[in-house]
Amino acid sequence: MFASNPFAGLSASLSPTVMQTYVVIMFVLVVAGTLFDVVHKGSARYFFENFRKSGSKGARSLGGGEMVSLAVKTGVVDVLASGEFCNQRRRIAHLLTMYGFVLYVVTTIIMVFSYPTPATATPAIVTALWWIGGLMVCVGGYWFWFFIRVDVAAEGGTPWRLMRADLFVLSLLGSVTLGLIWAALQSMGSAWSTVVFGLYILATTVLFAGVPWSKFAHMFFKPAAAFEKRVSKANGTAANLPTQTRDDPEQQRRHSMELLRDAPMDMGLGIKREAPRHY
Repeated sequence: MFASNPFAGLSASLSPTVMQTYVVIMFVLVVAGTLFDVVHKGSARYFFENFRKSGSKGARSLGGGEMVSLAVKTGVVDVLASGEFCNQRRRIAHLLTMYGFVLYVVTTIIMVFSYPTPATATPAIVTALWWIGGLMVCVGGYWFWFFIRVDVAAEGGTPWRLMRADLFVLSLLGSVTLGLIWAALQSMGSAWSTVVFGLYILATTVLFAGVPWSKFAHMFFKPAAAFEKRVSKANGTAANLPTQTRDDPEQQRRHSMELLRDAPMDMGLGIKREAPRHY
């Protein structure tokens, strides 16, 4: 099961051209949806204007080398390591989902375009990474959904409460979960594989076509926001906010905990306060 390419097995009933066309359409939907989201919300204009103001009002100008250094730090810390998450559980869940999704998508593209039929054997490493990526998405995504979400973990809400902002994570989990189930059923020759495949396509279409109504586009302009934040801190503007006296995140965390320990547990309201571990 883990060594078989499910898309090659599908070629007996569905032309590889159809599968490849579907993947291209999903890519176009992501690009179009992201551009629509950016234009509709004015995200690009906001970031460019903010970046320009930050450069003109800065206490000092930054050289080319320093800008490159900030860009590298943004890529390594904020993008690759998800440094914006102070909560380690949330960061790990996010990294599992992010890297799992990248593995899952890349290997899907490789299998659909390079090994679409059984005539060309799919390397075992490709199919293994497809399964690993999908399982990583499931572990990180379901962990976040049931145990880390603020309204569930901190506010005692039900995990079944749905909002429009949940469209991305739910469609992602639905697509990947159904994809793995379909691949398993197909390898066993189950008649249910056709039904699950239809649901898999439906969930995948919602995932990529729903970009304007989900948080999918955030992954494209969040790095720009993180870079602008580092630039504003380096040139002294700090986004027009008061600067922190403690640059070390660990010192900031300890200072916050000291202040919380000194505060009454009921905050004067008779309500027991929970430890701040969710944000």
